[in-house]
Amino acid sequence: MTPAPPTRPAGILMDIEGTTTPIAFVHDVLFPYAAARLADFVAGGDPLLREVPDPKLATLQGWMARDEKIPVLKAIQGLIWDAGYRSGAIKGLVYDDVPPSLRLWTRAGVRLFVYSSGSVAAQRLLFGYNAAGDLTPYFQGFFDTGAGPKRAADSYRLICRGANISPGEFLFLSDIEAELDAAAEAGLMTCQLVRAADGTVPGTRHATAADFREVAARFALPHG
Repeated sequence: MTPAPPTRPAGILMDIEGTTTPIAFVHDVLFPYAAARLADFVAGGDPLLREVPDPKLATLQGWMARDEKIPVLKAIQGLIWDAGYRSGAIKGLVYDDVPPSLRLWTRAGVRLFVYSSGSVAAQRLLFGYNAAGDLTPYFQGFFDTGAGPKRAADSYRLICRGANISPGEFLFLSDIEAELDAAAEAGLMTCQLVRAADGTVPGTRHATAADFREVAARFALPHG
């Protein structure tokens, strides 16, 4: 029996780190930039610091070292990065195959969204102040852990409702198999990005692709 052709998704929900953007950019550029400026931020007495237990600097440094997914930490990092992006000290980075894919998929009527543990503000900065130009016009929505944990199926159900796309028509792209498991449990199509530069180990429970061009080929999307 000939297998059924893949269903073209109406929407694509994508992770950032290891999916659109090299993991090294986040860990070797963004995190050190914020860490180096934490002391000045704390000294400035921003109102956000009311949500951080004393000793504030040591607490924030510990959270950052462990990459804790704590909303106030993500908000503080976002404020520090905002200044860096706007000054030109930081330029966002995506893989070369990402911008042309975003253009082609948008022209084909596919709706694009981002879901990352980084704050929505930080997501917009990474794509807006990007070495490839402002990529934010290609996205119709951004989601962070305000929608829920990335390894919980209910988070993806909430995002589907927010995007007004049925789960069976929504494709989730991530390098993390546990996130893909949660999305699949919620009924989404899934594909694991296995980028050689990030050393991602391919799983066995989801479709895999080396880049966005392979994603397009697997899911009947336009590709160059």
